[in-house]
Amino acid sequence: MEGQMTFEFDKRPTIKGYPELRWTGKRPYESTQYYPAQLRERYGEETNGWINKIFWGDNLQVMSHLLKEYRGKIDLIYIDPPFDSKADYKKKIKMKNTGTALSDTSTFEEKQYGDIWTNDEYLQFMYERLVLLKELLSDTGSIFLHCDDSRNFYLRCLLSEIFGEENFRNEIIWKRSTATGLATKRCGTLHDTIYWYSKTENYYFEMQYHEYEEDYLKRARKDENGRMYIPIPTGNPGPRPNLYYEYKGYLPHANGYKWTREKMEELDRQGRLIFPESPDGRIQYKQYLDEMKGTKLQDIWLDVYPVNPVAKERNGYPTQKSEALLERIIKMCSPQNGLVLDCFMGSGTTQAVSMKLGRKFIGADINLGAIQTTTKRLINVANELHSQLQDEIKYTGFEVYNVNNYDFFRNPVEAKDLVVQALEIQPFSQSDVWDGELDGRMVKIMPVNRIATKADLEELKANLPYKTYEKRKAENPTQPVERITIVCMGHEPDLKAALEQELSEYKMDIEIVDILRDKKDLQLKREAEAEIVREGNKLVIRSFYPMNLMQKLSLQREYV
Repeated sequence: MEGQMTFEFDKRPTIKGYPELRWTGKRPYESTQYYPAQLRERYGEETNGWINKIFWGDNLQVMSHLLKEYRGKIDLIYIDPPFDSKADYKKKIKMKNTGTALSDTSTFEEKQYGDIWTNDEYLQFMYERLVLLKELLSDTGSIFLHCDDSRNFYLRCLLSEIFGEENFRNEIIWKRSTATGLATKRCGTLHDTIYWYSKTENYYFEMQYHEYEEDYLKRARKDENGRMYIPIPTGNPGPRPNLYYEYKGYLPHANGYKWTREKMEELDRQGRLIFPESPDGRIQYKQYLDEMKGTKLQDIWLDVYPVNPVAKERNGYPTQKSEALLERIIKMCSPQNGLVLDCFMGSGTTQAVSMKLGRKFIGADINLGAIQTTTKRLINVANELHSQLQDEIKYTGFEVYNVNNYDFFRNPVEAKDLVVQALEIQPFSQSDVWDGELDGRMVKIMPVNRIATKADLEELKANLPYKTYEKRKAENPTQPVERITIVCMGHEPDLKAALEQELSEYKMDIEIVDILRDKKDLQLKREAEAEIVREGNKLVIRSFYPMNLMQKLSLQREYV
């Protein structure tokens, strides 16, 4: 594959006795290829040589693109992927003077969230993306995967298989809603699960705290100087025979004291010990509230609330998460100026919070609605930050890219027509196998909105006219029984070899036409584009780009 950059991944060895998730059609994901990106828009300027990046396209291709520059460089990954909940999410659109409408279209990815796969497809989908995410993560980095109860048990298995069970850090339970009366034959579901894995044992971590609970503060006492403190036990949580000793006539808990005798004497001199009136009582320690940041964060989060209906940050996106949730995760597991990735970007909460906290970010989503929502949101955040005096560096500039010319190919029906016209294929309208004929060769167009995989060949192999091939083989054993052209927008490196091996009992002439590589100068029909705004009672066309100009611009792939 001359001129094409590929990336290979280390295969994690099978560990004897360790369970591994299996599903129908599970395929190892051991390599990918580089996909180019096309700059669409730019907002703001670079800061210290960096500008944030937003990508529109299949995140498998986006991450394949990112490997070239960011392999092993991402400090924190947060993803809120589709949950396979058999739901189609729709975005509410508010129209002036007409109330509220639900957006809905039937084209490929225009639904804000097409969460409707079969179980096996979903697992392979997530498996491949988690492999790439691990490749992008730095050795000190962490990944947080947000999910609900519909597939969390599968996702935990996938994460352990890819990142290693030894790198599991926490299963965080986030209470995302209050009590609901919708459940009638089961308990109401109030929480989501967030799995936290690190790349290695040497991961970045900054402990977070939340305010003391009211019941805890009721235990507080005031010392002679007016300082508030909580009496806490001095007993060791685990058995420590070497710390079992009598101090001023008082014996410790059966496990022993927390500290050595020398440390106890030092605390005594500081007035930090509370001695009981009864000789059978136990010594306590004064923990002053003004010395603590709060209660250390645990794995059940009850104090972070979902986005309420009237919140300033609310934008109507169906799966929007609260900024407070992302703020906690980003502060906890990424350094100042660190790089944060969310490749299931949605409404852009991860990117907005990263910008506010002085982190660099990369975002991606397959939905145009997500790109538009996030772009508008980030522009507003940047304007707010520019209007305020900042103590720390903020990275407010960002660029928006297509990957793999996704704007052409997001609708597979229209995309196939574009390819047929551009390659001058004679289409077959009635064939169950072939899409058309080109120069005496049978043409099969693979899904053009993503990388073609060996799994995509299954339908073709199942429908081939094998009886006809047997006849041709008998009549002309030295000649190919079929001349096949496979057309795709990128493919797995061994796609051709895999098909030849599967059909090895027949002599075949197989050709792979990769539009990105072999037909990169191909002119695909572009529609005219325009910017139209409403001013009073008039529609004003501010800018207009005719079709022939767009065709010329499409040839300047990396520069325009």
